[in-house]
Amino acid sequence: MAKMPGNPPFSVVSPETTAISPPRKFGPAGLALWNAVMAEYRIEDRGGIELLTEACAARDRTEELAAIIDRDGAIIYTKADVPKIHPAVREELSGRAFVVKALERLGLNVEVLKSPGRPLKPFGWTPT
Repeated sequence: MAKMPGNPPFSVVSPETTAISPPRKFGPAGLALWNAVMAEYRIEDRGGIELLTEACAARDRTEELAAIIDRDGAIIYTKADVPKIHPAVREELSGRAFVVKALERLGLNVEVLKSPGRPLKPFGWTPT
């Protein structure tokens, strides 16, 4: 097939090249969440992007807190040698709850579980 003068060749564009890039720099966990959500849902409104941005930042923070808890242990001991829950545990759980609520607020938790299938047979009186 001959090339037409003046017309550029067509090229396939992948979704990654047309995706909206994050408005700020995220760590690995936040960036993974951003890419997963944007690949599946393609959020484009300003409010949705901001909500997703905050969820991704919170996801990064919860991963940092989880690493600290893993390093120190979930139970720490006071100076009096009394066991106590690590203070970061509460903050980690709070951050995870925020991420879940933000994703719910974006409507990403609502999904059809299975297709409805074929229509039901009519029942009751039907005109013939």
